[in-house]
Amino acid sequence: MSSSDRIDASNAPKPVGAYPHARRAGNLLFLSGIGPRDPETDGIPGLERSATGNFTAFDFEAQCHSVFRNVRLVLEASGATWEDLVDVTVFLTDMQRDFHTYNRIYAEYFQTNQPCRTTVGINSLPTPIAIELKCIAVLPEGG
Repeated sequence: MSSSDRIDASNAPKPVGAYPHARRAGNLLFLSGIGPRDPETDGIPGLERSATGNFTAFDFEAQCHSVFRNVRLVLEASGATWEDLVDVTVFLTDMQRDFHTYNRIYAEYFQTNQPCRTTVGINSLPTPIAIELKCIAVLPEGG
């Protein structure tokens, strides 16, 4: 795999580690885990903290919409579209609290294209986010 297969989306949130936003392998596009952080402020939509660091507001729906926006930004930077997605793995830090909300919002975004999906409940993510997506897309011919 050459360095030209690496994709860094300048308008998406910066990765929190040493990895690209995506890698192209043939006509497959593999997106790294993408969370809801705001690309401009690096803040987490729907999450507010007090001066002492305690959470004072939590809006899971805001995080869902933001994570979908961020996935779309990486897809577009890679020459792909929403319809090119074939597999989505969802990581939720609180399955019981958030799954039904996520499932409802997911259905809004995937009305025509319905990729395979796996939803996994986990204990935590590297930043104080409640959701992360890992996606695979098939690039269009010549993409």
